[in-house]
Amino acid sequence: MRIVQFYKNETLLISKAAKGHKEAQYKLYKSYAAKMLSVCRYYIKDIHHAEEVMLSGFLKVFMNLKKFKSEGSFEGWIRRIMINESISYLRKEKTQLFTEEIIGGKEISWNNIETELEVEEIQSLIDSLPSGYRMVFVLYAVEGYKHQEIAKMLDISESTSKSQLFKARKMLQRKMINQNIMNNGTV
Repeated sequence: MRIVQFYKNETLLISKAAKGHKEAQYKLYKSYAAKMLSVCRYYIKDIHHAEEVMLSGFLKVFMNLKKFKSEGSFEGWIRRIMINESISYLRKEKTQLFTEEIIGGKEISWNNIETELEVEEIQSLIDSLPSGYRMVFVLYAVEGYKHQEIAKMLDISESTSKSQLFKARKMLQRKMINQNIMNNGTV
């Protein structure tokens, strides 16, 4: 028996999902759920809350699917929705805290830190950052946004974004060194 794969073409799948086709929506969800949960998890420590945010993000994806114009990647479009949902959740929870201290723009280098930390340990270290630091760090270092974009998204000044990133990196660097000492006995 030969199995015919439906929806091989993502454009067709998106088109059907936009028209309310439940199977197409489910296939899109299954294709992107794990990646998008990971995106939400970057911002939100608690996995259960991250899952809730991801689900509400997918609800927005399906409600606004007709607005997707295929001008960029579909994954990038969904990712942006998940980031915005995560930020909205944190705003409602009032868990982010930004300090207005301005630091002279000097960035530290990560290249001199040797680490054997596992992905889970690194995620745990990122989770341990204060929420304002964590949001800016993830938006900049993981998502690739520029400080001007981050400032606009989070309704903070560009210098605050830079300051938060500087402090996050410095704190992560210290935590990574301490973790390496605990794991290996050396830096």
